[in-house]
Amino acid sequence: MFSFTVAAVVFGVIFLAELPDKTALAGLMLGTRYRASYVFAGVAAAFLVHAALAIAAGSVLTLLPHRLVQGVVGVLFLAGAAVLLFRKGEDEEEVKKPADQSFWKVSGAGFMMILVAEFGDLTQIMTANLAARYDDPLSVGIGAVLALWAVAGLGILGGRTLMKYVPIELITKVAAGVMLLLAGFSLYEAIAG
Repeated sequence: MFSFTVAAVVFGVIFLAELPDKTALAGLMLGTRYRASYVFAGVAAAFLVHAALAIAAGSVLTLLPHRLVQGVVGVLFLAGAAVLLFRKGEDEEEVKKPADQSFWKVSGAGFMMILVAEFGDLTQIMTANLAARYDDPLSVGIGAVLALWAVAGLGILGGRTLMKYVPIELITKVAAGVMLLLAGFSLYEAIAG
C-alpha cells in the first residue's frame, strides 16, 4: 500500500543528499552539450536501476530482527551525515562526447555515466536504509526515484542558476541535519526496542 508520508520523507532526504552530489554537475555538463530530453531519458533510466537495487537490498534487511536493523540503519545514517559534512569538493568527471546527437547515443552516454558514477553512492545506500526503516518498498521507491529525477532535472535544466541563489554548503548542511535526525530516531528505536 502506498504511503504519501513515507514517499515525501524519502523524497526530501534523497533530494537533499543528492543535490550537492556529482549527479547535478554531470547533468549540468551533459545538458549544456546535448538535447536535455535525451540526457534526462538516460539518466532517469539509470536511476530506476539504482533505486530498484537499493530497494531490494533494503527489503532483505527487513528480514533481520527489528532492533538490529534500526541500529544498523541509525549508524549508516550517522555515516551518511558525516560523509556530507566532511567530504571535500568533487571534481567534474570527464565525459567523452558521443559522435552524434542521436537519442540512443546521448541517452546511452547519460545512462552509463550515472550507472557507473552512482553505483554504491550515498543516496543508493540511504535508499536501502529507508526501505529497511519503513518496510514500504513502493513508497520508498517512488520517493527516491522522484527525488533523483528532480535533482537530475535541476542539474540538466538549471543547476548553475540554483547554485547562484542557494549555497551548496547550506544544502549540504540541511541534508546532513536531516540524516542526523533520522539516525537519532533509528538509534532510539533500536535501544528502546
